[in-house]
Amino acid sequence: MSDDIKILSRDDMMKRVALWKDQKPNPQMFVDTRLPEYERDLYSIIGEGVSEDPDNPVAITDVEGFHMAYIGCEPGKGASLHSHPTVEVFIPLTGVWSIYWNEVDTREEVILGPMDCVSVPPKVMRGFYNAGNEHALMIGIVGGTEATRVDWPEEILDRARATGLKLDVDGNIIQAAAD
Repeated sequence: MSDDIKILSRDDMMKRVALWKDQKPNPQMFVDTRLPEYERDLYSIIGEGVSEDPDNPVAITDVEGFHMAYIGCEPGKGASLHSHPTVEVFIPLTGVWSIYWNEVDTREEVILGPMDCVSVPPKVMRGFYNAGNEHALMIGIVGGTEATRVDWPEEILDRARATGLKLDVDGNIIQAAAD
């Protein structure tokens, strides 16, 4: 046996277990989630990942190179175009999902079903929506050990401000007077 093999107690391992029955969604992890077409439930399973909610609950806080979330939403709902400074991977668990990328005039799309996978490169504008007929779940994985922030199109930030949400200088959601 290698000298660098670790022995881990059950108590220590249980800090790294996220039981689905214990997960509570965060319906306002990002500024776009208040816009009707972008309503979704977000579950931070491993690491806070990319969250604009400073109080975002996280199931497993020990992060080693990636963050993982579950995403659930009704048909036609999803996430606005946005970008990350890291890779983002999507793996549908249920339903049919559209993953789209690029700005409107150069937009591309792929339709994924359960267990399909796509890896979107860093700094590419991407979005997604439930393209099926019923509530669906998908895994989202973001690379990196550090939590990062999202880059949004100005139009999404303007629409979010009109609902009373904006980002502070650190990129966290704050309530503001609706425009």
